[in-house]
Amino acid sequence: MTVRRAAAEDLDAIMRLERTSFPTDAWSEAMMREELSSPHGWYIVDEEAGRLVGYAGLRAVAGAGDADVQTITVAEGSRGHGRGRGLLRALLEEANRRAAHSVFLEVRADNPVAQALYASEGFIEIGRKPRYYQPDDVDAVVMRLDLRGWRGARAAEPEDAGACT
Repeated sequence: MTVRRAAAEDLDAIMRLERTSFPTDAWSEAMMREELSSPHGWYIVDEEAGRLVGYAGLRAVAGAGDADVQTITVAEGSRGHGRGRGLLRALLEEANRRAAHSVFLEVRADNPVAQALYASEGFIEIGRKPRYYQPDDVDAVVMRLDLRGWRGARAAEPEDAGACT
């Protein structure tokens, strides 16, 4: 797993993966370009053999006290190897650096694998947004993580737990 900060040059590869992963509700290229250049955003990419296989983004306004996971996407053939967890943990570390206390996200109600990943890192469901994902009419599960609790739990882990390979 090779994770680095996303750059404007990654936009085409990010959009290919975005459209493949979210065929009915992909972000527009203009939206993604704005996210990549925002001072409040922090986007990373995961590469394997020079090919983008995942990306993730965080929005955290300095001093606001909270952050939002905007997206985490891993190519279908690269799932199940810890890449999503690695991307999520990198986002949470950045939220920590930005002095956030809480991290929020929305996840599709019909995506139990993602929900389980978030729950395993300490996110809890705090609400639902009916029919949030359009045009699919799928609810969003709203989740929140107490970042201070997450930091404490991470500090108690063995040194190599969660290491990216």
